[in-house]
Amino acid sequence: MPVGKTFPAYKTIPVAKLIPYARNIRTHSPAQVDKIAASIREFGFLNPIIIDGQDGIIAGHGRALAAQKLNGHR
Repeated sequence: MPVGKTFPAYKTIPVAKLIPYARNIRTHSPAQVDKIAASIREFGFLNPIIIDGQDGIIAGHGRALAAQKLNGHR
């Protein structure tokens, strides 16, 4: 990593607080969400949901749906 570069801060917030992007082009079938939820259950939440400063989802809509299914809070 170049000198002086830092990663953005991570934070944990309730999944219910996340705001899906209204123009998100990708959709997830119930079967896909089930597979994502099974992966999170087995391996943990390894790939974070990327949000903006107002808790709007930029990337990770499928992970957010799976977390809701698992009653997650991240």
